Amino acid sequence: MSRLRATTILAVRKPEAAAIGGDGQVTLGNIVMKNDARKVRKLYDGQVLAGFAGAAADAFSLLERFETRLRDHQGSVPRAATELAKEWRTDRVLRKLEAMLVVLDREHLLLLSGTGDVIQPADDVVAIGSGGPYALAAARALLAHTAMPPAEVVRAGLTIAGDICIYTNRHIEVLELGR
Repeated sequence: MSRLRATTILAVRKPEAAAIGGDGQVTLGNIVMKNDARKVRKLYDGQVLAGFAGAAADAFSLLERFETRLRDHQGSVPRAATELAKEWRTDRVLRKLEAMLVVLDREHLLLLSGTGDVIQPADDVVAIGSGGPYALAAARALLAHTAMPPAEVVRAGLTIAGDICIYTNRHIEVLELGR
């Protein structure tokens, strides 16, 4: 059976703004099934941004649970992420979900995985998915050598990944939080 593959998600946070973006490609084996999927979302009245990679149904389930935890903890991204990661790791059903989440607000950027990881990158840039390594390398280079704002870095990094990764396209959606 062919494996469903999809996604490159890239997020960048700076003191003045933060952004997350994703490509639109969903691939089944060697066939592009969809080229305009939405893999990034605004949560908690637009104060929190999230993106997902992995099985879409699993990711949507995790996004819903994360948003519930966000409401339970008055919008605290670190607390909601920690609570979701604990639940994800210990619940028999959730443990089988195959997805990763990137969540951010103006102060925090976190990567969540099903193994209970809640990782805050030291350099405020993170990428997941098939084209994640390409987008991450491009974003780090752009951050080190330009003064581009986060949304532009995200768009450029995803564009570069789309040129290299066969599971990533150039149908890019970028969401931004400003100061």
